[in-house]
Amino acid sequence: MQRDAEPERPYALAETIAPKVRRVLARNPSPFTYTGTQTYLVGDGAEVAVIDPGPAQEEHLAAILEALGEARLVAIACTHTHRDHSPAAAPLSARTGAPIIGCAPLTLDDDGPRADAAFDADYRPSRVLADGESISGEGWTLTAVATPGHTSNHLCFALEETGALFTGDHVMGWSTSVVSPPDGDMSDYLASLARLYERTQDTIYFPAHGPAITKPHQLVRGMLGHRRSRERQILRQIEAGNTTIPAMVPLMYKGVDERLWPAAGRSVLAHLIDLERRDLVMRCGDAWRLPEGIA
Repeated sequence: MQRDAEPERPYALAETIAPKVRRVLARNPSPFTYTGTQTYLVGDGAEVAVIDPGPAQEEHLAAILEALGEARLVAIACTHTHRDHSPAAAPLSARTGAPIIGCAPLTLDDDGPRADAAFDADYRPSRVLADGESISGEGWTLTAVATPGHTSNHLCFALEETGALFTGDHVMGWSTSVVSPPDGDMSDYLASLARLYERTQDTIYFPAHGPAITKPHQLVRGMLGHRRSRERQILRQIEAGNTTIPAMVPLMYKGVDERLWPAAGRSVLAHLIDLERRDLVMRCGDAWRLPEGIA
């Protein structure tokens, strides 16, 4: 049976989605990026910032430049340096003269099974924003909110004038974020989620992938509950004798696209490392067990 054609995505087109915010979708859809990376243009006056310029695709770069029009690009801000987020920063900076301001550089030889999300080794920021530091232009202010976990260098950006928060890969509406050791850290990720839950000033989230999140605190509360549920699943799996990650993943992720199982295994590993720090599990080579008295 022939399937209906998938609706055409608005690639290479700037769409106004909120006051002071436009979005350009990159043509890099995948099981990990959903419909693609969403680049955001902030500002509706003479000065504009770009958040997560995305992959270095000529079509995408041209769309960003066209969207700028006569406005001056004053900052290129990256939430983190996975290759679906930051590679376009350098060519965009070269063509506009705008500085790259945002997360710290970070490269690893191995970030797990996600070939599409390896770190961008060419990322060179002019300025690294610390937590709470801001960049501003005509009519807008973006404040960095440190949210390590998905990566150690991950930042969100708060648009102070409207209550919008650009959440990168930390919080997405279509999927949970992959937390892949050694750089991804579940303890940090949970602490960052808890921090966002306490930020009552944020009224809408704009993630790098997927739709806007209009009930952000409700979603974050659910995400925290989901992660605690995963912890309990892992402990039950170990108690039942499924003590390795390859044994756990098919049982824990039934119904999930098997192409995502390797990435799911990395998140299970991140949970296990967090549980180990809290003395709730013990590592035995490639297997895990419960300490005496836990079962």
